[in-house]
Amino acid sequence: MALHSWTAAAVVPILLVSALAPFAAAGTAGADGCGERGLRVPGAARAIAACLPDLTTAGTIRTGHTDPADWAGLEAPGTAHPSGVPGVQLDGYFPDSSTSNATHGWNHDSQFVIRLPRRWNGGLVVAGAPGVREQYANDRIIGDHVLAKGYAFAATDKGNTGAAIYSDGRSPGGAIREWHTRMAQLTVAAKHVAAKRYGRAPRHTYVAGLSAGGYLVRGQLERHPGLYTGGVDWNALLFTPKTSLLTTLPPALRAYPRYALGQPGAHAQMLAAGYPAGSEPLWGWHHTNQWDFFQRIVREELDPGYDGAKQAGTPFCPEGTGAGCDTDYDYASRPPQVGKAVARVSLTGRITKPLISIHGTLDVLVPISKTGDVYAEMVQRAGRQHLHRYYRVPGGTHTDGLNAAFPTLVRPMLPDFRAAFDKLAAWTQRGVQPPPSGTL
Repeated sequence: MALHSWTAAAVVPILLVSALAPFAAAGTAGADGCGERGLRVPGAARAIAACLPDLTTAGTIRTGHTDPADWAGLEAPGTAHPSGVPGVQLDGYFPDSSTSNATHGWNHDSQFVIRLPRRWNGGLVVAGAPGVREQYANDRIIGDHVLAKGYAFAATDKGNTGAAIYSDGRSPGGAIREWHTRMAQLTVAAKHVAAKRYGRAPRHTYVAGLSAGGYLVRGQLERHPGLYTGGVDWNALLFTPKTSLLTTLPPALRAYPRYALGQPGAHAQMLAAGYPAGSEPLWGWHHTNQWDFFQRIVREELDPGYDGAKQAGTPFCPEGTGAGCDTDYDYASRPPQVGKAVARVSLTGRITKPLISIHGTLDVLVPISKTGDVYAEMVQRAGRQHLHRYYRVPGGTHTDGLNAAFPTLVRPMLPDFRAAFDKLAAWTQRGVQPPPSGTL
């Protein structure tokens, strides 16, 4: 099937060829009493404050205080967004030795954005970028909604971006471990900035995210629960010692080409690997654009010895190529140190703050039966199910942008995410219990 025009744009931010220009001069105002002067971000090596007439993407696109390439492919066509939220924006970065994020010409990782609306409701929302995208990736899908409700909003690039995240960190898994550190670092800093700006600390702090950002939501509530009131995750990645992209992607890379050729048994093998019946129209796009790419970079990050001196293997190596081919990768047969690297980035289910999870039943990057369902079981085994609500979304896939190419198949999940966030706020602020876990 021919790909719609949006798909090319969707791949660009995955590979992160970003060149956002320096801020437009029209975006700043120095003497209008906006309150941007004197604001400092604790621990930041650089921070630039600007008083903006609109902190939502409707305004920041015009002033150059966001990057539309960061969120390309994440929303369905025609998605409505709120606007008209004046306030202060701070952009900067924390000290870091890696340089994959070229935004603003800074060539410096651990970049962040903090937005402080003029009319503040006393809350803060913090997010990490999905995939290997940059700090503005959540502006459309999270930032606009929460800013319009009066929350301050902060987002991070997670400390490394792009197609070679595995080059960061001193040991296998180091780049992913940094994601957790950078989220906590930004949360602490954003709380201090909000307290300085408004004269009091946030009453409620939420963590929210999609995909890799959703994985970080869970990780923050497990590792740094004291920083947060609660969280919402959306189609979250899962790392456990037994289940991860290293176990779900290789079977798809092997079986899909045989399925495309109509070979017997290949369809059953795809279903057995977790790719659900009904999602078949999505398989070709994911094979071309995501499965191979993410398998190689995640495998290189966690198991760099598999392909020797090569960097992230050979794209689309045919099944049966042998050692070093990620299509043939078998996590169960790898040496114990690989399992130890995965364990260091694994989740446990031991959350101690309220969490709402939503996951699409047609997600074919992180299949729901191998990820969302598994994490819900982990939370239950940990005895924390009273803190968790898990909603399966029929027709939802990993990113809403695929609604453009598959409008009758893919259900946009952004409305469900926004509803989940509002339910979390009601749960934690007013004691309104959300509906029981189940299928929407």
